[in-house]
Amino acid sequence: MIASLYQLYEKYPDISTDTRNILPQSIFFCLKGENFNGNTFARQALANGAAYVVSDDSANLDLPNTIIVPNVLETLQQLALYHRKQLAIPVIGITGTNGKTTTKELVNAVLSQHYKTACTKGNFNNHIGVPLTLLSIRSNDEIAVVEMGANHAGEIAELCDLALPTAGIVTNIGKAHLEGFGSIEHIIETKTALYRSVLQNNGQIFINIDDPILTGYFETLGIFDANHGNPPSTPFSCYSQFNKEVVHGSVICQNPCLKINLFGEKVNTNMTGAYNIYNILSAVAVGIHFGITKTQIIHALQSYIPDNNRSQVVAKNGMTLIADYYNANPTSMEAALRNLASLEEAKKYAILGDMLELGESSPDEHKRVIELCQELNIPTFFIGCEFAKHAGMNNFFFKNIEDFNRQIDMDRFRDATILVKGSRGLKLELTNIVKYIADEKK
Repeated sequence: MIASLYQLYEKYPDISTDTRNILPQSIFFCLKGENFNGNTFARQALANGAAYVVSDDSANLDLPNTIIVPNVLETLQQLALYHRKQLAIPVIGITGTNGKTTTKELVNAVLSQHYKTACTKGNFNNHIGVPLTLLSIRSNDEIAVVEMGANHAGEIAELCDLALPTAGIVTNIGKAHLEGFGSIEHIIETKTALYRSVLQNNGQIFINIDDPILTGYFETLGIFDANHGNPPSTPFSCYSQFNKEVVHGSVICQNPCLKINLFGEKVNTNMTGAYNIYNILSAVAVGIHFGITKTQIIHALQSYIPDNNRSQVVAKNGMTLIADYYNANPTSMEAALRNLASLEEAKKYAILGDMLELGESSPDEHKRVIELCQELNIPTFFIGCEFAKHAGMNNFFFKNIEDFNRQIDMDRFRDATILVKGSRGLKLELTNIVKYIADEKK
């Protein structure tokens, strides 16, 4: 059945899953979730311009151009795998606890200097997003960059079985989605599945040799020595801030955007956060491996402008907003706070929202963030029920955004640099400080 469906896909290569933005002459897959059932929109999909519908509800049998399958999601994944096996191009898989979307964007920016590159859109990096990314790869694409995310044990291995990556980057491994993983050991095992898949496909691994968790994984296998490097015949492309024998770069300063030393030149970026140096270096390593020139790499890095509220800097009327509130976990929260503390601005604040999906460790992890803010002497406003459980530690706690907006005077933030960070579910874009600066941009 998949082979015959693939013939249909070759004629109608666009895939749709939402009737609100359906692509004309696409194949609509009736996906289901906890709060929706795409099967109920099959008729609407055809009316809105879909060429065919794939459904697993027999109630749609009488609809024209409708293919009934046992399971729509499994069929989407099988079709994506079938398509992947027809491709003879490099496929770079990217995963990690923090920075994977930024790294994906940087890698894409660098490779696009020379190649026609297919790339994950936004953060479509799960069991639905990865198949959709694979099915977006066209016959004239020369390289694909596929982001892979996970919130439970074993998920990266499942995504690798679909993407069959020929190269891979694990940005880092830290505490995130502990509720789904259960332990940091399970996170390490899950993320390093990308390494195992790439090695199985005789591919190339790009590795930060300054990271003891990443290098330690290979050292325990006896196939990598971070202290002495590896000969060119090994499947490792290494990068570092400190080892000049490999792809090397370092932070010069940030004010608040990063200026780095790369190839002996000073390179200005549009990103904030010293922690982004490794995301940058991974893209540099990929570029060098695939023959991108140093001039092209520098141009890509200087031209890249972050979006989606990740490491963005917005300055208006003396106020500087560091927008980093797409997501948050203990590792990324600490990095963002230490980065804020390192800035030389005289007046600094942090507005922090709860970190979600931490399970039983949530109280301790939120308490550690509060203690870190006190240690770094950063005046901080905490928003959310998890932080509010520790309200005795500080005067600036708010159960929700409405409380924050009602109680905080905007004049407090004049001439200040403000970090806004928290899990996506907190919707920190609704805080009055973010809305004010967004309005000022119009």
